[in-house]
Amino acid sequence: MLTYLIFAVAVLGEVAATVSLKVSAGFTRPVPTVIVVVGYLIAFTALAKVLERGMPIGLAYAVWSAFGIAAIAGIGAVFFGERLTPTMVVGLALVICGVITIELGSAP
Repeated sequence: MLTYLIFAVAVLGEVAATVSLKVSAGFTRPVPTVIVVVGYLIAFTALAKVLERGMPIGLAYAVWSAFGIAAIAGIGAVFFGERLTPTMVVGLALVICGVITIELGSAP
């Protein structure tokens, strides 16, 4: 259970850092810039801990990426007015299906 909590921290750190990239205005705004650096530091440290605890790297990266992609797409649409077309939604669904397939394939 602790591994999944650490994994959630990794995903949240990555999402916070990526969103902050958008609002940092090319690293000209100090607070979002600090959030970028701290967020990625947290994300990669937590991901390293998850891998150290035995989660397979392919599975960890697939799930981490999929959650990040879906969250960033949703945040972009809701908070930044970015387009999220039906084709993009299908693409996100395919990414999620791919991660589920990887998860099922990694089961003993």
